[in-house]
Amino acid sequence: MKKKLGLLPKLIIAIVLGIVIGTIARKANLPIIIRIGATFNSIFGNFLGFCIPLIIIGFVAPGIADLGAGAGKTLAITAGIAYLSTLIAGTFAFLVDSAVFPTFLKFGSIVMDNAQNAEDTMLAGLFTVEMPPLMGVMTALITSFIMGIGIAVTKAETLKSIFHEFQKIVEGVVAGVLIPLLPFHIYGIFANMTYAGTVAEIMSVFAKVFAIIIIMHLLIIVFQYFVAGSFAKKNPFKMIKNMVPAYMTAIGTQSSAATIPVTLECTKKNGCREKIADFVIPLCATIHLSGSTITLTSCAIAVMMLNGWQVNFAQMFPFVMMLGITMVAAPGVPGGAVMAALGILESMLGFNDNMLTLMIALYIAQDSFGTACNVTGDGAIAMLMNAITGKENEEEAPAENPA
Repeated sequence: MKKKLGLLPKLIIAIVLGIVIGTIARKANLPIIIRIGATFNSIFGNFLGFCIPLIIIGFVAPGIADLGAGAGKTLAITAGIAYLSTLIAGTFAFLVDSAVFPTFLKFGSIVMDNAQNAEDTMLAGLFTVEMPPLMGVMTALITSFIMGIGIAVTKAETLKSIFHEFQKIVEGVVAGVLIPLLPFHIYGIFANMTYAGTVAEIMSVFAKVFAIIIIMHLLIIVFQYFVAGSFAKKNPFKMIKNMVPAYMTAIGTQSSAATIPVTLECTKKNGCREKIADFVIPLCATIHLSGSTITLTSCAIAVMMLNGWQVNFAQMFPFVMMLGITMVAAPGVPGGAVMAALGILESMLGFNDNMLTLMIALYIAQDSFGTACNVTGDGAIAMLMNAITGKENEEEAPAENPA
């Protein structure tokens, strides 16, 4: 059986092809070649904008509703720790990015922030097809929160089932339409940027950005296991060593869910009780996204700086807070987290279609390492919960068995 070409290789081919065609069109002065690609980009971008509110409702509402299943003290503590871990990761990324990125990134070197300026550097399509979304991004987010929380509280199983069916439809659109067409969109963007003479800047900048992101992934893992180790009274580096199989598996699968069996095995090897591991690991596979948050925050900051936008903590921290919620239960398709985050990139940071597309490409290029960071961190949270629940059991034991 012929093995299918993965999404990342397709994106790499699309980028290379875009650079080659863009270079040829620039030297031969053939803008029509670029404008044909730009026409597809315009239509695809409008379709993506139409889908964003549907993606938010399809991902976020069922994810929040599912957290209500089996709700209890352990669930609340686990979810709280996972969310705190995500906030710490995003804040850490902001601090590092703010200090390091200006040393190699040329502020305002690429303009993609609005139609007027974009036309000065990138060619417009021959025509476009308007596709106004059914609702705004914030309306979709609020609707998702209300419905998700409402379903969890009222245990509305019928409505929950409907939202899960809707989630399957949205996942089908993402996996069957958006993801397969993405390489063509990336080709058009990179051909256009090459024709405009900006692609070399982007490629050189993001090679360094990716290196910094991977270093931050490793540092946040060490931090997570130092915290878990201090509670569990275990050597953090020994625990990290035991988690290496899970890390490597996640790099290959690009899916936290697909890595669950290996993550469970590694976590139990670290001494986590089976009952705790079996509960925490599958839960964290959908709600703990520290690695993805580092990647998205860093790529967003780099894109904003390249566009000459000011970046500050007051702006980025609410964005990080929303990331931790909107990425809950992102689907098991490559780039699921960034697809779920498109709405807040647009509504909170003001990204346009070109910037959103660039974010998708940049995120997917790092998706394996972000997923590996998420998965490894799940093991740290399980060990922390093992220590916390162990102490609680010790405190309750005398009351249950008085001397």
